[in-house]
Amino acid sequence: MTKIYNIGLTAFGMSGKVFHSPFIDAHYGFNLKAVLERTTNEAKKKYENIITCKNIDELLNTPIDIVVVNSPSITHFDYTRAALLAGKHVIVEKPFTASTDEALELIKIAGEKKLMLSVFHNRRYDSDFLSVKKIVENNILGDLVDVEIHFDRYSPNLSLKKHKEANTSAVGNLYDLGSHLIDQAIQLFGFPKAVFANISYNRKNTLVDDFFDIKFYYETFQVTLKGSFFVKEILPSYILHGKKGSFIKPRTDTQEESLLNNVSPLDESFGIEKIENTGILNTQNIGGHFTREFVPNEVGNYMMYYDGVYKCLTENKPPPVEAYDAMLVIKLIEASKQSFNEKRVVAID
Repeated sequence: MTKIYNIGLTAFGMSGKVFHSPFIDAHYGFNLKAVLERTTNEAKKKYENIITCKNIDELLNTPIDIVVVNSPSITHFDYTRAALLAGKHVIVEKPFTASTDEALELIKIAGEKKLMLSVFHNRRYDSDFLSVKKIVENNILGDLVDVEIHFDRYSPNLSLKKHKEANTSAVGNLYDLGSHLIDQAIQLFGFPKAVFANISYNRKNTLVDDFFDIKFYYETFQVTLKGSFFVKEILPSYILHGKKGSFIKPRTDTQEESLLNNVSPLDESFGIEKIENTGILNTQNIGGHFTREFVPNEVGNYMMYYDGVYKCLTENKPPPVEAYDAMLVIKLIEASKQSFNEKRVVAID
């Protein structure tokens, strides 16, 4: 008999509508039971049987097994801690927490209560990242020399979402998009030995950073992570150079577009990229000759994350994203901020 887990969301903005509820609703092992909406009832329009709660205590008192903490980042620590203490498994959006101390406290509570604690680093399941990961894992470029990963946009105006522009903890581009890039760098290359960072504030009247340029130093190569709100012309988002050649890949993933158009994650077309979004591989073959070719994209699907959550709870598998891994992301954000403030390379323990 299939075990069904009831899930509650702590918000129903774009994250809840697009990145969580469609996968929960489509998964055979989950039931979207409740949502926290302080002033609206948006979830009821799509899920008529859902329970709408007006505060976190009310949500935690509903019959749910898992809490998805997808509310603004300033709530992540408090809501996750409250959910764990209430005996709930937790999925928390990135950034995990504002500090490593907060992350370690949550990891400790989850361990003591034998509860699952996982962070929704969904960009591990994007088609572009999976395509790059395959190139790296198969060592197609040989020894790496230099890597760049970008997450850019053109967004010169302040966000209408006030929580994104408030001068509070865990806010800003480094915590927001930087969390994705740092997690991807760790997944591809492991933990760096040192970091050097530049962080800046370019929008008029901004209180939070909107640009970062971070260098991770490894034993024999370096990785540059960049995110800016002032990039109008689309650039390659993954640039890898190795001793056997190069791989260039645009940042493309169809999942968000499909979800906004109400395409089910179970649809056969879901996560399949357009042919023009393939990466370019220019490498040396066995005979020493170079071949330039387009590489078919891998298929992305965030359902892989929720499948991992289900296997964690039913088969005692590790969660799809370990809380410890997400803590390392926060540790590198802190090291990047230290590097910028002190204007020096910071060695990583």
